[in-house]
Amino acid sequence: MRLNTKAFALTCGILWGAAVLFATVWLLIFGYEGQVMSNLDHFYFGYSFTYFGAVIGGIWGFVDGAIGGFVFAWLYNKLSGAQ
Repeated sequence: MRLNTKAFALTCGILWGAAVLFATVWLLIFGYEGQVMSNLDHFYFGYSFTYFGAVIGGIWGFVDGAIGGFVFAWLYNKLSGAQ
């Protein structure tokens, strides 16, 4: 079975971007300190543990997830010998 690299990249990008966005907002709403989420500022330029930072993190998460999903699907297709 061959994976559609564009569809897989888009799906991974949406899922990872939404996960970063909603995890940050969830922690902010319920008043957690967000020590783990605050470490994302080392990886995502402009991210901070704020509502605006959640949007920035969601955008960077989409880009990061899309690139990762594309590479994964491409490697899968190459290594599995899918035609």
